[in-house]
Amino acid sequence: MLPRVNPTPRWWSGAAGLAATSSLLVVTALWATNLGDSWTGAAGRLAALWSADLLLIQVVLMARIPMIERAFGQDTLARRHRWTGFASFHLLLIHIVLATYSYAAGGSLFAQFASFIADYPGMLLALGGTVALILVVITSVRTARRRLRYESWHLLHLYAYLGVALALPHQIWTGTDFIANPLARAYWWSLYALAASSVVVFRVLRPLWRTLRHRLVVDHIVPEAHGLVSVYLRGRALERLPVRAGQFFVWRFLDGPGWTRGNPFSLSGPPNGNQLRITVKQLGDGSSRVAHLSPGTSVLIEGPYGRLTAESYRGGPVTMLACGVGITPLLALLWDLPYGQGQATLIYRAREASEVAFLDEIEWLAAQRGVRLVPLIGPRARSGSWLPAEYADYSDAEALRVLSPDITRHDLYLCGPDPWTDAVRSAARTAGVPSAQVHRERFGW
Repeated sequence: MLPRVNPTPRWWSGAAGLAATSSLLVVTALWATNLGDSWTGAAGRLAALWSADLLLIQVVLMARIPMIERAFGQDTLARRHRWTGFASFHLLLIHIVLATYSYAAGGSLFAQFASFIADYPGMLLALGGTVALILVVITSVRTARRRLRYESWHLLHLYAYLGVALALPHQIWTGTDFIANPLARAYWWSLYALAASSVVVFRVLRPLWRTLRHRLVVDHIVPEAHGLVSVYLRGRALERLPVRAGQFFVWRFLDGPGWTRGNPFSLSGPPNGNQLRITVKQLGDGSSRVAHLSPGTSVLIEGPYGRLTAESYRGGPVTMLACGVGITPLLALLWDLPYGQGQATLIYRAREASEVAFLDEIEWLAAQRGVRLVPLIGPRARSGSWLPAEYADYSDAEALRVLSPDITRHDLYLCGPDPWTDAVRSAARTAGVPSAQVHRERFGW
């Protein structure tokens, strides 16, 4: 018997947003109690305080706190984490410029900046932290991310924690709010403690405890399609693992060098308390290694994460749209959702027939539950379209209405590459499907 996972309370997202907004208001109120004489100095200090607050919010957003993760989902949190990070970085630059201008008092800005680094306690460490954050920001730009492997990007992104740590001494030793205001000092220490403890508890201790409790190991590996393999895993007390069909874990396989780099893979079958299954497309170093894992290989897990689950299902007809390896969470949902006989449609997009996986399972679902399979095979119809060439005479929205009649009454679940799912979402919007009925989760990094 799998554990019952209670629905996510609607007020959780509002409470998290209110807490983030309140933190900025508190910072502003504490700053207003000690404005100082120079407006440039005061404005620069406010920019620094907002930057530090947003940086800590950014850390908390991706600390995998269950309440926050379940309220927003990892794709939404990743976007807000990115926006918050860029805002924090720009405020940091504003702080550096205004503080230097204020202290220079008409003199050389370069000389004043050098004086900051050489003469003020903690400033050299703060400079190191700024360099670390610049590295993170540069590698977060979409153009740069496309040139990096996931494993390299993930490793570089950890420098954000170094940036936060190196900035703290400067704030403690020279920050007016730490030195002159006991209330502000208590607030900032509390905020840093919250961010640090969130990372330690939910990114380290919780995954370690769950790994030790369930002791997952590789049972066997099955090729599914060209470049696609399924990994079956067994472990202890899996019936107590609070996971839903459609969710994903971050997996670290203890098979040798490179095991520390985690990769997010969705479950491709419904959790049944006896085993778990993930299906992996061989792309980067981490995913390519999976095909060669030996039975008995131990696994570190972090999760489960994701909101692409039955919790969003309203009942009634449902259409699944999968592209490539995006079939994995949707197949799990096809097994799990309580739709009626003949109420489910699976639209499965692939470039070649050899890339289509799980035909035996899909045929069983078609025979037993009336799932209607619509394969879309071949090169795309045109740039920016989600359709294959055989539907080139249709617009994206027209094809959606043809392939899934009465689509406006359906719940839509989408999974695939971001450009493809963006095209499907746009087509669904044009076809009149309410946005509340369209469910997707980004797995891109």
